Amino acid sequence: MTSLLEGAKKLVTRGTDIGARIEGLDAAVQAGRGRLDDQLLDDAHAVAERAAGRLRLSADHTVVGIAGATGSGKSSTFNALTGLELSAVGVRRPTTSWATACVWGADGAAELLEWLGIPPRHQTMRDSLLDTRREDAAMEGVVLLDLPDHDSTEVSHHLEVDRLVQLADLLVWVLDPQKYADAAIHDRYLVPLQTHADVMVVVLNHIDTVPEERRQAMVDDVRRLLDADGLPGVPVIPVSARHGIGLDELRAEIGERVKAKKMTRTRLEADLRGAAERVQEASGTAKTRALPESRVADLESALAEAAGVPTVVAAVERSTRLRAGRATGWPVVSWLSGLKPDPLKRLHLDLGSAGKELTGQARSSMPVATPVQQARVDTEVRRLADDVSDGLGRPWVESVRRASTGRLGDLHDRLDLALSQTDLGVAKMPVWAGLVRVLQWLLVLAAAAGLVWTVLLVVSGTLGDDSTPKLAGIALPLVLLLGGVALGLLLALVCRFLVAATARRRAAVADRRLRTAVHDVAEELVVRPVEAELQAYTVVRNGLVAALK
Repeated sequence: MTSLLEGAKKLVTRGTDIGARIEGLDAAVQAGRGRLDDQLLDDAHAVAERAAGRLRLSADHTVVGIAGATGSGKSSTFNALTGLELSAVGVRRPTTSWATACVWGADGAAELLEWLGIPPRHQTMRDSLLDTRREDAAMEGVVLLDLPDHDSTEVSHHLEVDRLVQLADLLVWVLDPQKYADAAIHDRYLVPLQTHADVMVVVLNHIDTVPEERRQAMVDDVRRLLDADGLPGVPVIPVSARHGIGLDELRAEIGERVKAKKMTRTRLEADLRGAAERVQEASGTAKTRALPESRVADLESALAEAAGVPTVVAAVERSTRLRAGRATGWPVVSWLSGLKPDPLKRLHLDLGSAGKELTGQARSSMPVATPVQQARVDTEVRRLADDVSDGLGRPWVESVRRASTGRLGDLHDRLDLALSQTDLGVAKMPVWAGLVRVLQWLLVLAAAAGLVWTVLLVVSGTLGDDSTPKLAGIALPLVLLLGGVALGLLLALVCRFLVAATARRRAAVADRRLRTAVHDVAEELVVRPVEAELQAYTVVRNGLVAALK
């Protein structure tokens, strides 16, 4: 398809934008895959491919297809226009499903005829014959096709008609006074080709069988039916192929359109417009909207709750209090806090450096989301999808919903992994806590030294002697003992306020980091898939706008 499009761009005449239309339709088809109906997109792709293929062929020839029902005089009209008996008529009509072609101007037509699928034995080069007539000058550049009967009982016949109706640059529909209102042609061909009014002509044949006073009324009735079919601009020409009535007008109509050299472009534009309108009808024309920040925030909040972020944050605060309290408490009794379980270790979220190397395999012990939490996540996902898809066509509403929920099955594992990999900022103790720990041990050593000294003095009976060093009238050993214990306890009490502040600060940091991790999971599992659908819709919408210009 790419090579066809590139070739089409190079061959499009100046001042036209068919290449851009083809490219726009093809882009819409590619972006719509998996979202819009496959048959609809296949048909649109076939239109773009046919248009690109036609542009690579002769621009000097106009393919005119003559179509009609059995007995309408279609082949008689074809023979009358060519001046030759090329198509059998009446009971002599062949059973072949091939169309017959007559070409005025053979140069460059061979490749076009091959593209049309007309076998050589069904081709006639009009300028190769000796009986060319003056009126044939108006037909220069015409490839006139006599199509099989569209109402034939032979399936191959109407399949061939359907194929060539899609390829002809100009369509001449031949009706007869008896069956011009037949639904077979109106419902099967004329109504579906409403967008192709500019490349159609309707011929009312056998007009000689209608009394002259009724002819105009019959033409007006055909006009009424065409208007009802959505084809108000299609000319209606009454003719009689047998008696030559109206043939000059028909030939002039064909010649005038061929002379303008616009039929091929007009037909391709009509094809592209029709295909684009059908895709647009299914896709919709509403503009997309950005994902509301409030909806994304609500979704992330629900995911954070379902992932247990509040539980982890609370564990970080309790763990920090426990660890910092153990470090800054009075060493004589602070070791007892080591008997308490660490909240983070219980959740397997404090794995240490060795554990971090296994983050791809490590699992936390976070509790599974409760039904209420899961219901909230589902609700927020649905609300987000509904908000951004509001006003879009039904296929896009469904595709956005699929994208938003398509990976929710991975939610628990991805959130668990994200939380396990998040650095909670609790691995190291604060610097001040280390200094306090050193000071506490110095006070413990001072108290221990004072205790030993005091015991020795008591044993020797010299504790109250003047030889014992004193400080403010109190024996120095007692000062060391009592001062070390008192200051250690006082320092531990003061540090409890610092520990609480540090725990709250670290909990806030952990909360921010965990919510960032949840944000990344939400982006991966919900937001980016939804944005991809919106981007695909935008590509389809813009492509269709280009195709419909």
